[in-house]
Parts: sequence; structure tokens; C-alpha cells
Amino acid sequence: MEAQTLGDYVRQARIAKGHSLRDLAARLDLAPSYLSDIENDRRVPSEEVLKGLSRELALVFDQLMAFAGRFGDRADRYLKRNPTAGRLFRRISEANLDEQELKKLLHQAEQIRKKRDARS
Repeated sequence: MEAQTLGDYVRQARIAKGHSLRDLAARLDLAPSYLSDIENDRRVPSEEVLKGLSRELALVFDQLMAFAGRFGDRADRYLKRNPTAGRLFRRISEANLDEQELKKLLHQAEQIRKKRDARS
């Protein structure tokens, strides 16, 4: 499911699952107006709300976080403890890498993590 914004992505998934806005809001313990604001890109939800949307709509949490422009609490702490990570992100941004180049870097990072996990 391709979408341009977080709101589009959430709305399309909600409709595909057959939930009304009020139904999904109730399932998430949110006000329908708040969910409407998310779907209309007037609000960026918290990490907890994104987790609930991921669970209820069977969406990939990392994708929701990316659409929301959030790194997450754990990543924020990591960036603060490791200034080189921030420099790396800035270099990636300055290079204006395309989606294919970003996926290649992501794959390399996942391979490094797998090797580290295998040694543990």
C-alpha cells in the first residue's frame, strides 16, 4: 500500500480493514477527532499511538514511525550517546540518497547486527 503521508497511509489501512473512524478510535482509546487529525496530517501521534495503529491495522511499526518522522525514544537516546551516528545521518541527508541507496545502507546495517548477534 503506497501513500504519500502518514495520514493517507493510516486512512487507507483503516478503510481496507473495514473500520470506521469512530470504531478504530474506540479500539485505540482515542477521541475520533484526534484520529481524524492524524488522518488529515494535522497531528503527529506519539510512539504509543503508532504502536496501537500498527497493532490494530496490521501495519509495520517502523514504516509508521518513518511516515511520522519519528526515530523513537531508544534511537533518540542512541543518537545522544553516539555523536558519530548523528554525523552519519547528516551525511546521508546531505548526499540526498535515493530509496535504493538507502535500502542498501539499511541492508548493510542489518547484516552487521546479524553478525554481532551471532557472536553473542
